[in-house]
Amino acid sequence: MQLIEPDWPAPPGVIAVSTTRSGGVSRGPYASLNLGTHVGDEPGRVAVNRALIRERLHLPSEPLWLSQIHGCRLLEVDHPHQEPQPATAPRGTCEADGAYTRVPGVVCVVLTADCLPVLLCDDLGTCVAAVHVGWRGLAAGILESACATLGKRRPERLIAWLGPAIGPDAFEVGAEVRAQFVTQDPEATEAFRPGRAGRFFADLPALARQRLRRCGVREIHGGCHCTVAAPATFFSYRRDGVTGRMASLIWLDPHGAAADGGTRHA
Repeated sequence: MQLIEPDWPAPPGVIAVSTTRSGGVSRGPYASLNLGTHVGDEPGRVAVNRALIRERLHLPSEPLWLSQIHGCRLLEVDHPHQEPQPATAPRGTCEADGAYTRVPGVVCVVLTADCLPVLLCDDLGTCVAAVHVGWRGLAAGILESACATLGKRRPERLIAWLGPAIGPDAFEVGAEVRAQFVTQDPEATEAFRPGRAGRFFADLPALARQRLRRCGVREIHGGCHCTVAAPATFFSYRRDGVTGRMASLIWLDPHGAAADGGTRHA
């Protein structure tokens, strides 16, 4: 199982990791560590994959798997979940695009396959968040909401890590997408370059960095993995259409111990 451990100056007791597509039991376009229940994979295989993640990472509790809707809602999770959610659980009960907690042992998680996972913590190790950032949520202000929720009056104390996402050479969008960002912030022009006629290549991690800096976040790391460019390592919806989902997880260690080994930094 290949995992990615963020290379960031998080304080002791903050544990974070992103999965890749390797190390699970799913087959076909979902091979092998698909963790999404909504993409057409066999529910039983997804359940096994989620159990493998719990075992490998020695998770202190069951992650709260969100129903992500490309919006701006963040859920506060204030108690550990002990029972796995059924792979066939109805959507709607946990509709949100991010989760945060100040409670040790609570595991926050988001699923992605081109969208940008953003993990946040404060420099004292008192709060963590996992945020699902697609261009719609980014334009609507999900990172601003997350920073306001976690940072309150001290956003400069936040630390951010940008996980694997579609890279600037693969993410071609329409002129209306560019206009939406540039209208909000002229600096966003720097994150777009011309593509085919009337279209532009967007640098999603760069747009996220701009937003985080505007919020007052100074420590911003990661954003170096392109999901589209590495088919052996990452799922990519833009590349494959039918595909699995990877997870980015973060939690406060209830025992104050270091994270499990066997990962690589990014």
